[in-house]
Amino acid sequence: MAEVPPTRMNEQVFKAKKKAAQSGHKLLKKKADALKVKFRDYAKSIAETKSNMSGDAASAFFSLTQAEYAAGNFKQKVAEGSLTARVRVGAGIDNVAGVKLPVFTKYETGAAADNQSLGLAGGGKKISAVRDKFTVLLDMLLKLASLQTSFVTLDEAMKVTNRRVNALENVTIPRIEGVLDYIARELDELEREDFTRLKLVQGKKEEEAKEQQKKQTATAAKENQEDITAMYDATDDADVVF
Repeated sequence: MAEVPPTRMNEQVFKAKKKAAQSGHKLLKKKADALKVKFRDYAKSIAETKSNMSGDAASAFFSLTQAEYAAGNFKQKVAEGSLTARVRVGAGIDNVAGVKLPVFTKYETGAAADNQSLGLAGGGKKISAVRDKFTVLLDMLLKLASLQTSFVTLDEAMKVTNRRVNALENVTIPRIEGVLDYIARELDELEREDFTRLKLVQGKKEEEAKEQQKKQTATAAKENQEDITAMYDATDDADVVF
């Protein structure tokens, strides 16, 4: 604080800084609250998705076992195909309170399926059911990946935002208030010194005026007490004859 000159200009500057810090603290607090609400929503969605996904995964793999039982081991035939992906995963961005969250979505590539002939000898219906159930499972995996990635990103953003809020609340704003208190004390002290100096100057002027008045009064009294006739010699005047 000693390096801050206690002037009116600096007082106005630090008042503006305090106002800006308080506004920033208020906005960051709102952001932290919004992130906290979104964080809880993601945590709830992740728990629900995992709960549903366990059943979907069990159903999908059970249907795969049924298809292998009905159509035989068709994995080799699938591996011998072109293996051109008909579904790919794309990444997008969702903005939540200024935080960019990744969102994963799937899209069709338009490639032709080369394993439609699977199950013609038997088990075709089971293989089709496996395809449908694993498609649903893929959607659940993409949803879970988006939720968990966003959950981790939100967690880091919340930590950073809370650190900033705490820094403003416990360090920056108290420091600015301390500087303002220091400037106010110093300015009050300067005002008291100026007031005391003015009182001394005024008192000295009043004393000088009193002394001058006393001198003038003494001079006037001395002039009144002098004998006017002593200034003249009676022998110098001629006799008056009637």
